[in-house]
Amino acid sequence: MTDKQHPEEHPVNDIGDDHVLAHDVDEEPVEANRRLFEGGMLKFVTLLAIAYSSFHLYSLNIAPLETWSFRIVHIAGALVLGFILFAGAGFVSAEEGPARHRWTTWIGAVALVPAVYALYQTFSFHQMVVDGTQRVPVDLETWHFGWPLLAASAIGIVMSWFHQRERSRFSVPDLVLIVCSVAVAAYFLVVYNTSMRMSTGTSFAPVGISFAAIAGTALIMELTRRVAGLALVIIGLVFLMYVFLGPYLPGFLGYPGLSVQRFFSQVYTDAGILGPTTAVSSTYIILFIVFAAFLQASKVGDYFVNFAFAAAGRTRGGPAKVSIFASGLMGMINGTSAGNVVSTGSLTIPLMKKVGYSKRSAGAVEAAASTGGQIMPPIMGAGAFIMAEITGIPYTEIAIAAIIPAILYFASVYFMVDFEAAKTGMRGMREDELPKLKTMVKQCYLFVPIIILIVALFMGYSVIRAGTLATVSAAVVSWFSPNKMGIRKILEALEIASYMAIQIIVVCAAAGVIVGVISLTGVGARFSVLLLDVAEASQLLALIFAMFISILLGMGMPTTAAYAVAASVVAPGLVQLGIEPLTAHFFVFYFAVVSAITPPVALASYAAAGISGANAMETSVASFRIGIAAFIVPFMFFYNGALLMDAGWFDIARALITALFGVYMLSGGVLGWFARASAGVITRLLLIGAALLMIEGGLWTDLSGIALAVVAFLAQRQSKLRPAST
Repeated sequence: MTDKQHPEEHPVNDIGDDHVLAHDVDEEPVEANRRLFEGGMLKFVTLLAIAYSSFHLYSLNIAPLETWSFRIVHIAGALVLGFILFAGAGFVSAEEGPARHRWTTWIGAVALVPAVYALYQTFSFHQMVVDGTQRVPVDLETWHFGWPLLAASAIGIVMSWFHQRERSRFSVPDLVLIVCSVAVAAYFLVVYNTSMRMSTGTSFAPVGISFAAIAGTALIMELTRRVAGLALVIIGLVFLMYVFLGPYLPGFLGYPGLSVQRFFSQVYTDAGILGPTTAVSSTYIILFIVFAAFLQASKVGDYFVNFAFAAAGRTRGGPAKVSIFASGLMGMINGTSAGNVVSTGSLTIPLMKKVGYSKRSAGAVEAAASTGGQIMPPIMGAGAFIMAEITGIPYTEIAIAAIIPAILYFASVYFMVDFEAAKTGMRGMREDELPKLKTMVKQCYLFVPIIILIVALFMGYSVIRAGTLATVSAAVVSWFSPNKMGIRKILEALEIASYMAIQIIVVCAAAGVIVGVISLTGVGARFSVLLLDVAEASQLLALIFAMFISILLGMGMPTTAAYAVAASVVAPGLVQLGIEPLTAHFFVFYFAVVSAITPPVALASYAAAGISGANAMETSVASFRIGIAAFIVPFMFFYNGALLMDAGWFDIARALITALFGVYMLSGGVLGWFARASAGVITRLLLIGAALLMIEGGLWTDLSGIALAVVAFLAQRQSKLRPAST
C-alpha cells in the first residue's frame, strides 16, 4: 500500500537500452480518498487483504461454504476492507492539524457503543439458536439489536462525511461502520442458517432481518459512493423510493405496494443483494481479479503494451493503434473501462499527442479502445459472467458468440484511427523509439496464462477451475521472465487483488439492491408490456427505445452494474418480443458497455480527458464518434444471427465479411475519408447509406450496399480527378 505513481508521472520518453516503453502500466493509481497507512496498521491491513483473497481461493477450490453464507461473508469482507481503506471525506495535511472536525471523533466514539452492543446481541441470538429456541423475541430483536444498529450506522455514515484526518490515520466513524458491517453479517449468518430463512418476504419473517437489511443497504450505498461516485447511489435511491411511492404513481408505474418490513426482509436474499450480481462477484469476478493481480505482479501488462508498440508503432498514427491493441488486452482482464483508461492511457495518450493527435482525439481513441476491452472474449471484463448467471447459457457459448461483434468493434476503431492519421498526415514512431519486435517475440510465453484459460474453458473445465489454472500458470510462467514470482510476490498479488476487488464487489451489491427492487415490485414486467406496445407499431422502434433505456441506466456506472440493471429492466421485454435470449442480452450488454463513452455522462471519456488535458465533454463526443460502430453492431446481430455464430459456417463467413465491409464504409463516412482522399458530403452520405444497408444481413440488401459503395467510389474518383482537369 505504498504510494504508487500517478498516471501523469509514468515515464513516456525515457527509452532504455532495450527500447522498452511501458513501465508499470498495470499499476493501479491511488484514488484520492484512499488511505496510505504506515507501520503496524499497514501490516494489519496487508494481512487482512491477503486473508480475504485467500479465503475466496480456498472456498472456491477446496472447501465450499453454504451459498448464502459465502456471499454474506464476501460482502462483509469487502465492506470491512473498504471502510478501512477509503475515507468518506477529504484528507488534511500535517500542517492543518490532526483533524479538521474533531467533534466527529467524539460523536463517533459514542456511536461505537450501540454498534458493539448490536454485535454482541448477534452472539446471544446464536446461543439461543444453539439452545433450540425457534424464534428470537421480537422486543429483543427490535430494541436490543435493530434500533441500536440503525442508529450506529446512520451516525457513523453522517460523521464520516465531515471527519477529515491525515492520509495515514484511521477514523473512529469508519470503525463504527466496520463494526456495523460485521454485526449485519453475523446476524444474517445466524438467521439464514436456520429454518427462519424460509420466512423472508412474509409477515412471519423475524423483524431483525429488516433492520439488518436496512443497515446493510445503507452501508453498501455509502461505500459505493466512496469507490464509484454518486451515479449508482442516486439511481439506487430512486429505485428504493419507487418501492414506497410506486402505489401512488399513475399508469404502468403503479403497483399495489410493499411494506418496509416485507420489502427489506426480502431484499437481502437471492432476490436482491445476494442474487445474481453477488453470485458472480463472489465467484467468477473475484477469481479473475486474482488472475489479473497475478498478471500485474508478474508485469505481463508491461509486456502486452510493449508488444503492441513493437508490432504497430511504426504505422501511421502508431501510438493510437497501439492503444487499440493494448487497451483491448488489458480491458478484457481489467473489468472497468475508466480503470483501463487510467492504466494504459497514461502511456499511450502522451505518445499519441507526440505524433500529432490533438488532445481531444488522443483521449477519445483511448476511451473507445478501453471500453471495447469489456466486449473482448474470452474474459470480457466481468459482464459476461453475469450474463451466464442470469440467462443460464454456458459461458463458453457466450464467449464464442462475442468473437465477431468484438472484431467489428475493434476494426471500426482501427479504421477510424487509420483514416484520421492519413487525413492529417501523421507519422508513425521511429525505429529507435520502439521496443525490438525480436525481443518481444522471445517473451511470447507470457501469453501462456491466457492461452491456458481459453483452452481449459473449451476443454469443458468449469470457469472456476479454468481461472485457477490460469492463475497458477501466471506464477509459473513468471519464473522464466525477469519478474519471478516467489512467495513474497504471490502474497503481494493476493493483496493487490483484494484492493482491486472492493469496488466491483460493492458495485455488484448495490446493483443487487436495484435488481431486488425490479423483481420484487414487478416494474420490469410492466416495462416489458410497454416495450411490447411499442413493438406493435415498429419492432425497430422498440429496439431503439430499448437502446436508449440501456444507455440511460448505464450512464455513470461501471459495466457490471450497468448491465445487471439493464438486463433486469430491458432484456425480459426483448425476449417477450420473440428475440432469442442470447441476442437480447447481448443487445443490452453492448449498450451498457458503450454508456462509458456516451455523452453527457461518459466515465471512460472523462478519465481520458483528465490525462490528455482536453475538455471532458468534447472528448466524450469524439469518443462517441470513434466508437459509433458499437451503436450499430447490436442491430446488425439482431437482424443477422450469424454474427453471433448462430448459423452455418458459410453464412457466418459471409456475415463477417459483409459486416466488416459495412463497418469500413461507416468509418469512412463518419470521418470523411475514402479511397485515400477526403470525402465530400455526397460521398459520405453514400457510404453511410451503404453501411446501413449491410445491417440487414440479407443477400439483396448486401448487394444494394455494395452497389452504393461502388457509386461512392466512382464519385470519389471523379472528385479527385476534377482539380487536375481544372
